[in-house]
Amino acid sequence: MCDSQQPSAKWCFVCGVENPCGLKIRFFDDGHHRVLARVTLGDEYQSYPGVAHGGILATILDETMGRAVLADDGPERFMFTARLETRFRRPVPLHREFIARGQVESIRGRTAQVSGQIELADGAVAVEASATLVDIPSEQVEMMLAQDVGWQVYP
Repeated sequence: MCDSQQPSAKWCFVCGVENPCGLKIRFFDDGHHRVLARVTLGDEYQSYPGVAHGGILATILDETMGRAVLADDGPERFMFTARLETRFRRPVPLHREFIARGQVESIRGRTAQVSGQIELADGAVAVEASATLVDIPSEQVEMMLAQDVGWQVYP
């Protein structure tokens, strides 16, 4: 039930549309506090031959889980990761699409518990993660948005 595309920034490593080294991933709301992205990684993100680097996969899940909050709480509820736990179950092949999913497990005040998965084309879960997120202070968000970060939906 992939509805609407979430905003991206100009220079974010994961979603930035102008970052020449970035992943340029587009994220889509996928229900209440759920988000997904379809991703295909090339050779520049390689670990062992033909396999995606675990650090890149953890980065993708970190962003994906953080965006799950945006699916309902609005495109300006920015949170940072206070804790991240990642479990690698299978290698993720390069040049093959996978789905990154993130969902909110609970929100309590300024913190959220989130989880995420990377699913291979056959439906197998290759990577699982969980994290604790904390709200970025509103004055810092205002400063971020006042700069030309380009936070919008790009075609």
